[in-house]
Amino acid sequence: MNTEALYKISYGLYILTAHEGDKENGCIVNTVMQITEKPNRIAVAVNKSNYTHGMIERTGVFNVSVLTEQSKFATYKHWGFQSGAQTDKTEAIAFRRAENGVIYLEDECNAYLSAKVISSVDMGTHTLFLADVTDGAVLCNEPSVTYAYYHKNIKPAPPVSEKKKGYICTVCGYIYEGEPLPDDFICPWCKHPASDFKPL
Repeated sequence: MNTEALYKISYGLYILTAHEGDKENGCIVNTVMQITEKPNRIAVAVNKSNYTHGMIERTGVFNVSVLTEQSKFATYKHWGFQSGAQTDKTEAIAFRRAENGVIYLEDECNAYLSAKVISSVDMGTHTLFLADVTDGAVLCNEPSVTYAYYHKNIKPAPPVSEKKKGYICTVCGYIYEGEPLPDDFICPWCKHPASDFKPL
C-alpha cells in the first residue's frame, strides 16, 4: 500500500492546549472535526505519547486554536517537536486564557474553541475525545492552514546530503541516519511510526 494516498485527505492543523494545576501545555494536532451542530460537538484525536493527552484525560477540558496560512514553521517546531513534560511551552509566547481556564493562541490563529470532554474512544496509539463546545471566537479572517498547504508553503525542505544514507519522516522532517530503519521505530520529534518515513 502507498501510505501517501492518506496524505490526500484534507486536514487542518491546530494547537491543542490544556491546563492542569499550575501547568500549561499544548501540542500540534491535525484531527479536529465538528460532529454535530445541536448540540455543538467536536472530536479531537490525540497521540497518547503527548503530554497534553494525559492532561486532557485527567481534566476533561481543552482548547483548540485554529492555525492560519500565515503561521510560521517556528510555531510548529515549538508546539509539535518538543515535549511539554520537560519544557514550559508558554515561555515567551503570547496567549489569552478562555473562560474554561485553558489558554488559547491569537497570533497566527483565526479562531479558538473551548471544549469539555463527554466521552473518549481508545484508538490504539491515539485517543479520540468527543467534546461539547463550550465557547469560541473568531480572531481574524485569514484562511485556515491545511496539511497540504503546510507541506508546500511552510515546512522547509530538509537539507539532504548526497553522502547520507537513511530515512526522513514525511510528517516533520526528522532524519534517521543509517540502514535499515527498524520496523518499530517511532519518530522522536512527532511520534509517527516507521511507515511515515521514506528513504533519503
